Amino acid sequence: MRLGELVETSRQVGATRKRLEKLALLAELIRRLAREEVRLGVAYLAGELGRAPVGAGPALVRAVLGTAAAPDAALTLVEVDRALAAVARASGSGSSAQRRRALEELFARATAPEQSFLARLIVGELRQGALEGLLVQAVARAATLDEPTVRRAWMVSGDLPGVAELALRGGREALAGLRLRPGVAVKPMLAQDAGSLGEVLTDLGEAAFEWKLDGARVQVHKDGDEVRVFTRQLNDVTAAVPEIVAVTRALPARTVILDGETIALEPDGGPHPFQVTMRRFGRKLDVEALRAELPLTTYFFDVLHLDDADLLDRPAAARFHALAEALPPALVIPRVVTGNEPAAQAFLESALDRGHEGVVAKTLAATYEAGRRGGSWRKLKPVHTLDLVVLAAEWGSGRRQGWLSNLHLGARDPANGGFVMLGKTFKGLTDERLAWQTEKLLALELGRDEWTVHVRPELVVEIAFGDVQSSARYPGGVALRFARVKRYRADKSPADADTIDAVRAIHARGTAEAR
Repeated sequence: MRLGELVETSRQVGATRKRLEKLALLAELIRRLAREEVRLGVAYLAGELGRAPVGAGPALVRAVLGTAAAPDAALTLVEVDRALAAVARASGSGSSAQRRRALEELFARATAPEQSFLARLIVGELRQGALEGLLVQAVARAATLDEPTVRRAWMVSGDLPGVAELALRGGREALAGLRLRPGVAVKPMLAQDAGSLGEVLTDLGEAAFEWKLDGARVQVHKDGDEVRVFTRQLNDVTAAVPEIVAVTRALPARTVILDGETIALEPDGGPHPFQVTMRRFGRKLDVEALRAELPLTTYFFDVLHLDDADLLDRPAAARFHALAEALPPALVIPRVVTGNEPAAQAFLESALDRGHEGVVAKTLAATYEAGRRGGSWRKLKPVHTLDLVVLAAEWGSGRRQGWLSNLHLGARDPANGGFVMLGKTFKGLTDERLAWQTEKLLALELGRDEWTVHVRPELVVEIAFGDVQSSARYPGGVALRFARVKRYRADKSPADADTIDAVRAIHARGTAEAR
């Protein structure tokens, strides 16, 4: 397949707001890919290279964008991959010049639209509305399979392009052979916001209630003496957290995959702020010194694999039992199982008294839905918060002169892969945070006017707010009241941001309660 066909489909997908239309476009393109092109095509549609980074940064890519474009779209996907492999092979003395020549040769063979696509693909800035969830559906349609079968295969492998290749080549039987593998990270299951404890018990009945920590999500894999630790974003941080490696290596299980949270605690057992915990994940040197200064405490709340058995499809109650059998009590998250509201309220208050955020309630019958924000997990925090994306920022005045201050906040819109603005806030910003966000946002700049700098929607910020009100001013019809910045979420990507539907649900609950 020619790259131009994929680029045009990508353009059409990004141009339409209709999810079914996006799905049809993607499925048709995937169906037309040759066997050797499937992995590449799906990777490119997902905004990924389909290979390790090639060593070409934004400055180099901007430099080669001046290359004269080809008049006709003749470049194929396989040829693009071979050219990128040549860029990646550049090494030794003169490697920078080699990479530039290889990129210039590739861009000289590309049309102007293809050059733009390749530039954004190489530097990881391709935003085209083809979200992973939509691509899972498109792969299923192209391979004439049901979506749960494809989603399950993606869930256990973490490799959607590879799943697409297997699905189109071997169908259901090929996908059935995929299993969890220690060392290969799995997308974590996520929780929905809950309005009240009563709502949770009404929806879930008897449930497991666990502490909601303000720490860092970790997924820990053990295979014999080999231990690897991944973040929520599936980044390998093993070298930064030796204490997690040590406690996992000491477990009697030969193979295990654990889901949990790690947090830095004060001497009295209270939690440090989230930003303090995250210091442990940014350090590559002097790890042992920082470990002594800021030790981590880890609690596990789920087990996905144990001694060669996958547990994803077992009910939560069975997984919790397996977790308790495999781990010492000190490593298991504090949990109570109840359908009694006073008992659940007492547990919530005990978590809050210890300085934690609240609780997470989990249905005992639920399977582990990796990569999904399922209704069987509900997080209950006394203060409303949303994870939103910064769309733009306005220059401050007075004491904030010279800093980007007033943030434009957006919720994710799954229908079109974009973001819907909910309002602005400059509250909750310390001088240190103002300086940091100004530098960060300027690096993400897309354009500006006299007062506002518009940025790539990449920074996720946790916003605390009073309630959600109707608003004719913003395109989503709702706006946040009394919004303030709580923290930036370096552990979350824009795909993890809360949706406009979740915001509207909060608004609907508030409207109903006011009647």
